[in-house]
Amino acid sequence: MSAAESTTTVPALSNSSTVADIVRRSAGRHGDAVAIEFGDRVWTYRALDAAVTAVARELVRLGARQGERVAAYGRNSDLYVLLYLGCARAGIIHVPVNFQLRADELDHILGDSGAGIVFADSDLVDAVTATETGARAVVHEFSSVLDAASEPSTPARFGEFAVADTDVAQLLYTSGTTSAPKGAVMTHRALVHQYLSCLQALDFAPTDRAVHSLPLYHSAQMHVFMLPLLAVGAHNIIVPAPVPEQLLALFEDRSINSFFAAPTVWVALANSPEFSTRNLGSLRKAYYGASIMPGPVLAKLREHLPELGFYNCFGQSEMGPLCTVLRPEEHDEHPGSAGRAVLFVETRVVDDAGKDVAPGELGEILYRSPQLCAGYWNRPEATAEAFDAGWFHSGDLVRMDEQGFVEVVDRVKDVINTGGVLVASRQVEDAIFELPQVAEVAVVGVADEKWIEAITAFVVRRPEPSGETGGAPTAAAGDAPSGDPGDGHARDGHLTEAEIIEHVRSRLAAFKVPKRVEFVAELPKNSAGKILKRRLRSR
Repeated sequence: MSAAESTTTVPALSNSSTVADIVRRSAGRHGDAVAIEFGDRVWTYRALDAAVTAVARELVRLGARQGERVAAYGRNSDLYVLLYLGCARAGIIHVPVNFQLRADELDHILGDSGAGIVFADSDLVDAVTATETGARAVVHEFSSVLDAASEPSTPARFGEFAVADTDVAQLLYTSGTTSAPKGAVMTHRALVHQYLSCLQALDFAPTDRAVHSLPLYHSAQMHVFMLPLLAVGAHNIIVPAPVPEQLLALFEDRSINSFFAAPTVWVALANSPEFSTRNLGSLRKAYYGASIMPGPVLAKLREHLPELGFYNCFGQSEMGPLCTVLRPEEHDEHPGSAGRAVLFVETRVVDDAGKDVAPGELGEILYRSPQLCAGYWNRPEATAEAFDAGWFHSGDLVRMDEQGFVEVVDRVKDVINTGGVLVASRQVEDAIFELPQVAEVAVVGVADEKWIEAITAFVVRRPEPSGETGGAPTAAAGDAPSGDPGDGHARDGHLTEAEIIEHVRSRLAAFKVPKRVEFVAELPKNSAGKILKRRLRSR
């Protein structure tokens, strides 16, 4: 009997592995263990699986059909995870939406995805109905997910939800840091492969006690951490937001051993007065990604917590998102690297002509992987541009050595053309970050008649300790920094534009020195901590 003949009697769904199947399997292995905590609500793995089925049935009762889109517009909670998994079980396409978006940005994602049903936090419902698309959608509060999940539920029958791993599980909208968000079409197959890559690269285990504080709408928190940790039977605690003092207290009180955050959160933790007073000895796995981790901050964390292993996670939404990882034992030998490709990812680095570059040379990194999205929702031109001869063009400029370790230089769109010479904004940012008075920095190219793009640095000063001269006033972009005289030198000890320019000049070639430095109170970021450089350019 041929292989083809032998499979004709096997139901197609028997060979599929969907996102929701992960929870069902975990319930079989870890039934009474705690899966998720949020506030006073606790879900064991068995209860979680039953709740997912109940939510799936409620979605069908509400009129959602397989392949239709349901948008999630809410902050972190257990209900957010239940809705995602309920959609996955019912074959409904989940559309996570940044809860900070309003007006046109919110309307863009709701309209582009064609979501006919929206679940929103109670205080966000008005923001949905105020949009042109949201006014036509059926809007439910997230509390209704809890109502559905609390109802007694019998296990899902085989074939009750005819979902295959080739079906679309989610429209994962890109962060929009350089352009309008696009919906990456993620199948169950792609996401499950990505979860397996995470399990192999990030050392997750059933003994993990993990805190989830970054937004669950974001691919990193949901797909690199929450779902893979549910797959292994870990204990997951969800908190609404990454408040440093609350996190440090939680780490101590609950013996947390695993935590992921953007570098901006790790900076805030390291700078907290409670960092050195709390017992953080239980922490063993520290994950970071989304942007560069300042070297001094990483050194401080490693010195204070020598048993803590750090993992640098790099990727992008279209890949589910994890692409490369730098493991704890690799940090000393490869400082500044984003690591090597994970289990199901292949890479190439090419020049502008699409030719492979030699190890160590600059080029764009391309990916080929079963984790990869199936294209962009309703964007055939953007899909054709990003996919070429079986490879996905990431838009990231990197150098890759002979061992496959990747050094991320910049986003292609963030490279600055100053006088016809290309400059990586990240290199200038690294130089400025060496100054101890700098809390945060972002460098962009601003349109300029003479230079094509003028290198412009937006800097957040680090607050000075209370009682020292000068405090730490900041100014909005375009205003003169408080306390700075017109010549760019400080009257009160504050870091000045002249000092920053002089420091960069001592480190880099003259054409890489900023033409202007603007001090700001804060940098615009999305909820995952990524700096929104397009907003800085527009200012």
